[in-house]
Amino acid sequence: MPVEVNFLSLLTGCFATPVAENPTVAMVEAAYRAMGLDARYINCDVAPADLGDAVRGARAMGWRGFNCSLPHKVAVIDFIDELAPSAEIIGAVNCVINEDGRLIGENTDGKGFLASLKTVSDPKGKHVVVLGAGGASRAIAVETALAGAASITVVNRDEARGRAVVQLVAAHTPAAAEFVSWKGDYVVPEDVDILINATSIGLFPGVGDVPAVDFTTVRPGLVVADVIPNPPHTAFLRMAETHGALTLDGLGMLVNQGVIGIRLWTGREPDAKVMRGALEAVFGA
Repeated sequence: MPVEVNFLSLLTGCFATPVAENPTVAMVEAAYRAMGLDARYINCDVAPADLGDAVRGARAMGWRGFNCSLPHKVAVIDFIDELAPSAEIIGAVNCVINEDGRLIGENTDGKGFLASLKTVSDPKGKHVVVLGAGGASRAIAVETALAGAASITVVNRDEARGRAVVQLVAAHTPAAAEFVSWKGDYVVPEDVDILINATSIGLFPGVGDVPAVDFTTVRPGLVVADVIPNPPHTAFLRMAETHGALTLDGLGMLVNQGVIGIRLWTGREPDAKVMRGALEAVFGA
């Protein structure tokens, strides 16, 4: 089988892992070994000016697909043939599939989170609050809304960015959407079912940092999720647990992103437990 490729070595920097091994490479290659596949998943450092050449090279060499990370998630759209429906809504691609020479762009960020979320709570009919308005927030807000969430609240300090995510949800999904300005500690309304940290607050090395939330308003039964995989059990989650919340770490999102990508590239189902084990080994979890 041809090589699978992750375009940008900045993935290591994004996770700020203190070890040399790239967590995504470790995870996917562990899955390939367990599946008995003659395949590789490698890191390629591609400068923005060379992105078009890299995509054309991947097509020419018959690669089954690739992931792309920042800063290529939007720019790559100019060099592929088609976007999957949710990727078109989100306006960003992190996974490309080669279907007989035709390159299809997917976004597995939100899908990976949704698959992880459903292990503890189905968002259908729920009120979901997303902290932050970056790429993860956009993908999660869209996917939870498409999965049937009744309403999405985006909480962010930059009003323009926050309202842009709200407008995206309102225009392309049936969910209600609102923006709340993040000033001081966010007070979680009583009708909120799911609270998600989609910011980078708490990411290594800032492991003691916690998003500004009034934890006295975090109650038993509230689902509190974090997208950060390193450390998996963030200070945010630990604080929420002291108030009785049901928590969900960021490793599940990362594992399920990988599961979806491998499924799209190979048509086979990888072992999620093997993949999570590889990540835990990298992060020392």
